[in-house]
Amino acid sequence: MTKTDKGYRGIGMEGAIARWYATNNAKSPTRYDEQVAMVRQRAGKGARILEVAPGPGFLSIGLAATGDYTVTGLDISETFVQIARARAAEAGVRVDFLLGNASAMPFDDDGFDFLVCCAAFKNFSDPVQALREMRRVLRPGGRGLILDLRKDVSKQAVDEDVARMEMGALSRMFTRFALKSFLPRRAYTKGDFERMTTQAGLGTCEIRQSPLSLEVEFQK
Repeated sequence: MTKTDKGYRGIGMEGAIARWYATNNAKSPTRYDEQVAMVRQRAGKGARILEVAPGPGFLSIGLAATGDYTVTGLDISETFVQIARARAAEAGVRVDFLLGNASAMPFDDDGFDFLVCCAAFKNFSDPVQALREMRRVLRPGGRGLILDLRKDVSKQAVDEDVARMEMGALSRMFTRFALKSFLPRRAYTKGDFERMTTQAGLGTCEIRQSPLSLEVEFQK
């Protein structure tokens, strides 16, 4: 099986590792509150929203809980889909969490008003095709937002971000290690995204940088 066939780079987020990720990220709810606020600034009431690679589903569930949106989540991890569905049921909200590959989405053209992808794009095995798919499933005029770690992130930015996370010492140590070592190697620079978005034909696109991450915003 090739990297493109499996749809992701590195080790798959399944089983115990996916459950560990879900448990530890649940301890940092303010991070998802900030992401919900970012989406709400961009997506009007009644919007059909797709989250690509929602993982345990925190952002999608937060958006659905506002009552303003119809939310769908697409993830390649069976474990994450199971966890996200259980969390949505526990929260009493409706989110359609589906299993699927970001590079071959199981959706018709022009089906969503807004698309968001957080902290996952660097893991896609075919990033340009994933961008093409993101554009395809958005309606004309629809908007997309990708948030992810920047390849040239500084150690200081990582330390400051990890300090905000409400997790145990061991998990914090591993997270700091991951953000300083193998995750930046998968990530992209602003220049990388400029080239990929051009290849994918995204059209109107704005790329912003913070010390830790990149924000890629586009409109179909």
